[in-house]
Amino acid sequence: MNMEALYLIISIIAIVFVTKFTIFNNKNLPPSPFPCLPIIGHLYLVKSPLYRALGKLSNRHGPMLMLRFGTRRALLVSSPAAVEECLTTNDVTFANRPHLLAGKHLGYDYTTLSWSSYGDQWRNLRRIASLELLSAHRLQTLSSIRSEEVLLLAKKVYGRAVTDGVVEMKSMFFELMLNVMMMMIAGKRYYGDSGADVEEARRFKEIVMETFVLMETTNVSDYLPWWKWVGGRGLERKMVALGVKRSVFMQGLLEEHKRKMVVIKKKEDKSNLMEVLLKLQQTEPEYYTNEVIKGLMQVLLSAGTDTSSGTMEWMLSLLLNNPEALKKAQAEIDNNVGEDRLVNESDIASLPYLRCIINETMRMYPPGPLVFHESSKDCKVGGYHIPGGTMLLMNLWAMQNDPKNWDDPKKFKPERFIGLEDSRDGYKLMPFGSGRRRCPAENLAMRMIGLTLGTLIQCFEWERTSEEMVDMTEGKGLTMPKAKPLVAKCQPRVMITKLMSQM
Repeated sequence: MNMEALYLIISIIAIVFVTKFTIFNNKNLPPSPFPCLPIIGHLYLVKSPLYRALGKLSNRHGPMLMLRFGTRRALLVSSPAAVEECLTTNDVTFANRPHLLAGKHLGYDYTTLSWSSYGDQWRNLRRIASLELLSAHRLQTLSSIRSEEVLLLAKKVYGRAVTDGVVEMKSMFFELMLNVMMMMIAGKRYYGDSGADVEEARRFKEIVMETFVLMETTNVSDYLPWWKWVGGRGLERKMVALGVKRSVFMQGLLEEHKRKMVVIKKKEDKSNLMEVLLKLQQTEPEYYTNEVIKGLMQVLLSAGTDTSSGTMEWMLSLLLNNPEALKKAQAEIDNNVGEDRLVNESDIASLPYLRCIINETMRMYPPGPLVFHESSKDCKVGGYHIPGGTMLLMNLWAMQNDPKNWDDPKKFKPERFIGLEDSRDGYKLMPFGSGRRRCPAENLAMRMIGLTLGTLIQCFEWERTSEEMVDMTEGKGLTMPKAKPLVAKCQPRVMITKLMSQM
């Protein structure tokens, strides 16, 4: 027998043995796709974008699957019933995050709000973010910041509209959200009439983009720990370098704010988040270290900027491809707000069709298409045994685009949400997650998206730059970005023309 035949026989025996051991000896585990290869398990199935690759897997094998990624066991769920059971009955059990290298190098060694395990530290970080920045009271107090920044955006778009009328919206939306988040967190604006701090803003934008691309890239060392010792450390080196770059950037913001802190006492609800954190550092320096403060700022700035700006870009793209929906939203705003003033946040409640458009956009293009959790102990889901330490992958994109859950899911139909504008329709629609790890910035995101798109629809006539439909190809990244930046044509309407003539 030659060596090639021997290797083939040994490989077949190994596959059969490992598959039998990992699947058939665990009869109460969820079903697992065949084959589960020796050493790598199901890693051969991982392709980009991951949410689409896993969606195809679920379509083929079912909505609840047990996968083996190298040394890690992973539960893939893509049905509302399974997700609901994970996030209600087993909410505490699945409240942890898996320890991936991204959390080590980009999450201050798993201590940030996004990466820390469920426990006292995570609860305290969540409390600070929720109460000091994202509570209904704080959001209302800081509403003037958001209104001013949206007005600034409208002025910038107007400037383009009266020249050639062509506007690149991706950067417009990103700059808007960066200004809003920086003003709320640090009382600082990056983009404005003065053009101040544009270089610093450019560096931050690069950091955000690089962060989400790196975090979407599969790091083999997370699943095959020995991989980094045989030359597979390229991605980890990039993460280390990015982690240093991010830390230096945040340290600069922190030191700048310490120098500018006013000794005179201010009203508490006028303080920005960084002032609140620095005051806490004075009373509890052993807990509120620079790393904790930088980590919290980093999470809020990165997530708050990229996700909302991306949703705005998808939403306007969908409206350009569906001009009848755009006209309907415009008529709703004209009828409810009129031409004598701009839309404000309190108007959004009386604009149900606009809210339907937001929901439909986030259904089709969720800002977090794939959510990672991890079980802290053994539990049961769907009658199956789920061992402790199992990584949970909730494929929100697959669930929100599944014809079993939605009629004609590939079609843009805001009307499907009429009467459900403020509802998530059970667990069929959950663009902000659910349970203990639900995104705390949901209220802020909904306010900003509604106010921004409402203002742009009210102030301008929008159309595509050509007869061709807007390219809706998805790009690389954790937050489902648009591959090609949106470029649109616009003309001023009566509202913005009146407003600009009064300035």
